[in-house]
Amino acid sequence: MQQEPTLDWLTDPEVFQINRLDAHSDHRFYTDEIKALERGPMDLCQSLNGKWKFHLSKNPALRPQSFFEDGFSCEAWDFIEVPGHLQTQGYGNPQYTNTLYPWDGQADILPPAVDMEHNLVGSYIKTFTVAPSLRNKRLILSFQGFETAIYVWLNGTFVGYGEDGYTPTEFDITELVTDGENRLAVEVYQRSSASWIEDQDFWRFTGLFRDVLLYALPQTHLEDLFVTTDLSVDYIIGTLKARCRFSGKTADTVDIGLFDKDGELVEQQLEIGYRQEMDLSLLLAAPHLWSAEDPYLYTLMITVRKNGETVESVSQRIGFRKFEMIDKVMHLNGKRIVFKGVNRHEFDPVRGRAVTEEDMLWDIQFMKQHNINAVRTCHYPNQSRWYELCDEYGVYLIDEANLESHGSWSHMDVYVSDWAVPNDREDWLEAVLDRANSMLERDKNHPSVLIWSCGNESYGGKDIFEMSQLFRAKDSTRLVHYEGVTRDPRYPDTTDMESRMYPPPWEIEAYLQNDPPKPYISCEYVHAMGNSCGAMDEYIELEKYPMYQGGFIWDYIDQFICRKNEFGEQVLAYGGDFGDRTTDYNFCGNGIVYADRTPSAKAQEVKYLYQNLKIRPDEEGFWLKNDNLFAGTEGYRFVCEMKRNGEVCFRTEVNAKVSAQTTEHILVSWPKREPGAEYALLVSAVLNGGTIWAEDGFEQAYGETVLGFVPAVRPVPSGTLKVVNGTGNIGAFGDHFSVLFSRKEGGIVSLKYDGEELVSRAPKPYYWRAATDNDRGNGHPYRCGFWYTASLFQQTADIRVEEQENSLTVAYCYHLAPSSEAQTVISYTVTADGAISVRMMYSGAQNLPEMPMFGWRVKLPAEYDQVKWYGAGPEECYIDRRNSAKLGIYQTTAEENISGYIVPQECGNRTDVRWAEISDLHGKGIRLEFLEQPFELGVLPYSAEQLESALHWEELPCPTATWVTVAGRQMGVGGDNSWGAHTHAQYLIPSDQPVSCGFVIRPLW
Repeated sequence: MQQEPTLDWLTDPEVFQINRLDAHSDHRFYTDEIKALERGPMDLCQSLNGKWKFHLSKNPALRPQSFFEDGFSCEAWDFIEVPGHLQTQGYGNPQYTNTLYPWDGQADILPPAVDMEHNLVGSYIKTFTVAPSLRNKRLILSFQGFETAIYVWLNGTFVGYGEDGYTPTEFDITELVTDGENRLAVEVYQRSSASWIEDQDFWRFTGLFRDVLLYALPQTHLEDLFVTTDLSVDYIIGTLKARCRFSGKTADTVDIGLFDKDGELVEQQLEIGYRQEMDLSLLLAAPHLWSAEDPYLYTLMITVRKNGETVESVSQRIGFRKFEMIDKVMHLNGKRIVFKGVNRHEFDPVRGRAVTEEDMLWDIQFMKQHNINAVRTCHYPNQSRWYELCDEYGVYLIDEANLESHGSWSHMDVYVSDWAVPNDREDWLEAVLDRANSMLERDKNHPSVLIWSCGNESYGGKDIFEMSQLFRAKDSTRLVHYEGVTRDPRYPDTTDMESRMYPPPWEIEAYLQNDPPKPYISCEYVHAMGNSCGAMDEYIELEKYPMYQGGFIWDYIDQFICRKNEFGEQVLAYGGDFGDRTTDYNFCGNGIVYADRTPSAKAQEVKYLYQNLKIRPDEEGFWLKNDNLFAGTEGYRFVCEMKRNGEVCFRTEVNAKVSAQTTEHILVSWPKREPGAEYALLVSAVLNGGTIWAEDGFEQAYGETVLGFVPAVRPVPSGTLKVVNGTGNIGAFGDHFSVLFSRKEGGIVSLKYDGEELVSRAPKPYYWRAATDNDRGNGHPYRCGFWYTASLFQQTADIRVEEQENSLTVAYCYHLAPSSEAQTVISYTVTADGAISVRMMYSGAQNLPEMPMFGWRVKLPAEYDQVKWYGAGPEECYIDRRNSAKLGIYQTTAEENISGYIVPQECGNRTDVRWAEISDLHGKGIRLEFLEQPFELGVLPYSAEQLESALHWEELPCPTATWVTVAGRQMGVGGDNSWGAHTHAQYLIPSDQPVSCGFVIRPLW
């Protein structure tokens, strides 16, 4: 039906498509049965990706209105790549905002109005010739993804209009296409009324960012396929049902066959009479069940024939599995499931949301390697290929509709629903139902999809409830999720599960202990912004409650964009760096993976806490608890290592067959331990053979036990120490070393080993760390700024000097503020061998905020940047994020110790350090050893003050020093959320209690 296009559609929520075809399944179809079984590229599909002619207009009034006409010349236009965003290709600026709408403060509008003054219009033109294999058939033009609204013309004739660009928008162009050159014209509008319900926390882009495809349909075509599987009550007999809707009448029979993983036929029905609507079924005894642990896929083949000749052959991968609620607990194939999940935006730092197959493969392999078994597609349906990969690799999905209207009801964190959309508004109902339907129809055949989600942070009301009812009416094999009922409880039946965002673990526990009506998940938790993910283990411990069914970390990947700065350097940028206002700056950086797909240290902790194989070594072997639902441990071998003072002294491998949901003790003949040494027992579960996501020998899980912690043996000092008591300084001199203590500066002002000066300013007690994103979010710098001042401006109140035979002790007492009784005493004891024992004691004081750190900081010359330590590693760790750390001897450099958090902040810390060596490339420098207790260590090329002053790493100067911090304790990093949640109390340093630190400085000759 021809309609005259009008801009009025942009502001009418009841117009979200014109001439668009009905949504349907994303099955593959072929004209050849062998190709269908092989599931290669479809032979009736032609890509229109590549370079398109392009023109950008600031707003609709300035667009070239007749550009779609045949006589219009676009020779002077630029080219743009499809798929791709305008903003990532130099057309307009990207904008990042979380809750506030992009036009907030610029346009005084309410839904469904659109700011037409600031509404970019991309005019695209593509010429193409239909491939010979597609000619003389019904032709479908498919836009797989765009933002936010499109008008389409072909050969000068209007084709149609579409919104909801995260599911396919398709048009029948059979009557408009020619055998020669065709001219496709597309207008892409940045904003429409749909923008009010696409207020996701992400970069605001526009453009054709997914594939544009041309399909040809056989004379008889399977338009839609809905495959469901069911299992008998004992989960032994499988039933497959396939609801088919065909178009065309050139067929007389339909064959259905089921092939196993190896391509062998296991069940079939032949020559079924053809009808345009058909329900087909197969019964399979003892099917191989699908799960994330064992993602076994069958291939369903439906072949349409005419006079025995193949007209079309459809291929669909299917998994036999049953997802259901039993006694208020979600079960997969009869077993209670726990989601160990992440939220995943589609993102790449160069291409934005135009992600590639390579990106998706990296993501899913990373997830499998890090024990992540579930993904929430926040907050829109992903590319179809992602669902195929999740089927194949084994990842559970919450599939989320393209719906978020956060800014319409949450105004500066105050809930106001006066103009919330969609709420109960009739004019938005059909649009949101269409979004739910489009997602369901496309994705319904993927076994990885367990739960439909009605969207994200869109308040509540009748419209979203009707979405949930649509899911239930069309698909009884899955459950429905929506978190928003926690804010608007008028329609509690919208969701089948209790879903919350960022509750502390004790709040979840309180829910679980009070006979709740629904099982619990955290659709967002452990906010991974910057240096974060502290105390995640407290959430994992909740798995002991049957109705706790896991959660989804926010989120998977940092959303930062590559750009060139004013010096021509390629850097990563965040909100505000493109002149974008309104913006939420670096709040788009919440990933356990950096934007360039490098794992962060946070991923180490996630992998450990999510592992299904729980391993606890002991002196007779190790305990192995298999938390898998279905898979035994036959796919692993167990590497057992004993370390003596950090060095591997014994290694063996054992096999262990432990069934799912059971625990066994495995014997290992560890060698006898010698006295006077520290031992660690490490058992790793490594793959016994490669998989599609990791190679043979890949470590999937591990456990470690430290035995026989022994205080370090101190060598007896030898030699003679000369002491000089001067008026302003006290000197200590021995063979090849000297130390100078200043009465005025209150510390060591000179430390020379082998004639090389190591300090430029007196090291002193230090109480501050560069604020993390979580610190800033909870007001820590404002609340605890006292300790920043105390670190910089503490004053020496008293000096005590004590000489003994071949040793010198100089003790300083520091007052931290005139208005406080807080003080720290630090003593240095120098012996004739050049060692300096350092002991620090803070006595505690009332009415002060928590202390960020209790430590000692020294500034070394920049060439002393080589770091070796015996302690926790290999990645940075903190007292509330060290479950995953292994005790060992590791090496790094000061520069490599910088973490990739986009805003400079505290990073690079190591806990449980027994000793550390900081040296130059020739091995000269200092060695630090613990006294009574291991210490924490930070070595960076920048001071905390420098990190505090910079908003980007490239703003920092070229390093001129190495800053070494030895801490008796540093507070945890926290991570329940990044906008108010404090570090958990047990990981704080109370300022009213004593705290101490002790270590020894020795020369490295």
